[in-house]
Amino acid sequence: MLIKRPTDISPAEVTPEPLYRRRREFIRDLGWLGAGAALATLPFPGRAEARLGDVARSPFSTDEELTDYKAVTTYNNFYELGTDKGDPARNAAMLKTEPWSVTVDGEVAQPATLPLEELLAPHPLEQRIYRLRCVEAWSMVIPWIGFPLADLLKRFGPTARAKYVAFTSIHDPANLPGQLFSILEWPYSEGLRLDEALHPLTLLAVGLYDEVLPAQNGAPLRLVVPWKYGFKSAKSIVRITLTEAQPRTAWNTQAPREYGFYSNVNPDVPHPRWSQRSERRIGEFFRRDTLPFNGYADQVAGLYAGMDLKKQF
Repeated sequence: MLIKRPTDISPAEVTPEPLYRRRREFIRDLGWLGAGAALATLPFPGRAEARLGDVARSPFSTDEELTDYKAVTTYNNFYELGTDKGDPARNAAMLKTEPWSVTVDGEVAQPATLPLEELLAPHPLEQRIYRLRCVEAWSMVIPWIGFPLADLLKRFGPTARAKYVAFTSIHDPANLPGQLFSILEWPYSEGLRLDEALHPLTLLAVGLYDEVLPAQNGAPLRLVVPWKYGFKSAKSIVRITLTEAQPRTAWNTQAPREYGFYSNVNPDVPHPRWSQRSERRIGEFFRRDTLPFNGYADQVAGLYAGMDLKKQF
């Protein structure tokens, strides 16, 4: 089982020493309120250089070995920055993340558009070591820094009509090379059922390891839903909309036979072009069996009671 109660762990055990050598010391002894102020002034470069300070490790963490930082930040799916796995890191400087604001609207009592630092400031950060699996049958184990999406949604007051949450990513074709091509319907969109969005495993991430989120990983704000395939974790979010109807999502719109709305990790539902029964952890040679719900079945399977997950995939 992937989720375990953490034991005491020092920061050195979480963040590799080479990572510290690549950064300048930008912020010292920083709590989250201080980090919120720092985020307001950081340019969010392609390679993160600002530390987020002391962050508590969450009980929602695996004790599995972490994926190497270089792999996490150079082997990415982010089609706005290119379709090759190395393109997002090479083109990271094209993603302009300062200034940044996020709109929360739709079926909420208090819709608003807020600068990023105001949106994040009330929410204390925690570290969650999650396994993220991509539909191409590869996976990573990443120490994300963020806070529960539920905390943000409750702050804006979902109405009784709210059944789903839609996420919209940045649309900036003048700077993002991938958006010059009709690979997907731009801007990138994703969605969750409201109970999925409110589940305590669902995270809004602003960093990884102990650094501000790099552009190629979805800076400055991305979703992390660890029991679903990676494309459900929308990057560079500019709008969060609560809706009564199921929202359109980018990959489901582009190829509905291949990518369902739910996209829960399921070894019994193959992609039309390849099996999902096994996966390759980046940095490992041998493949391993894919676990239902990516190993989080004990926590989330109840959300789908009574559903045929081969049809509602």
